[in-house]
Amino acid sequence: MSAVNWRSLPDRRPFVTLSSVVVACVLLGAAGGLITAPQIETWYTTLDKPGFTPPNWVFGPVWTVLYAFQGLAAWLVWRAGLDDRRVRVALGLFVVQFVLNVAWSPAFFGLESPVLGLVVIVPLWLAIVATIGAAAYVERRAAALLVPYLAWVSFATALNYAIWTLN
Repeated sequence: MSAVNWRSLPDRRPFVTLSSVVVACVLLGAAGGLITAPQIETWYTTLDKPGFTPPNWVFGPVWTVLYAFQGLAAWLVWRAGLDDRRVRVALGLFVVQFVLNVAWSPAFFGLESPVLGLVVIVPLWLAIVATIGAAAYVERRAAALLVPYLAWVSFATALNYAIWTLN
């Protein structure tokens, strides 16, 4: 029995692979928030926050859409073919930014530390910029799908910084 060559495997069921990638991104992305949910209801509510802080109910729907966009973007890049070095670089950067994204909630909420949140979110922002740049070389639609994510993380960075300075 020969090994499967994943690089040359055609995508015979694009809807299944797309759905799988999107669902995986949404579930993995939500995991960090679910683990730290108790701190959101206790510790976070006690913090001084800037006037531009959105209500807590906004975060769940926004992140769900952004994780779905990330999944779609990763799928579009992957479909270009793993034989292309640019695809592998873009997907590698995607994994880096995704790991940093998931790490932010435990740093900020889990450890109850806005400063550690900043230590994670600044490299996250840089990794998103790099991912968008790398994705643009492969599939412009994928890069465009990541722009709202960059905008939201830019906002989240400002919010994280403001919470750190106020507390």
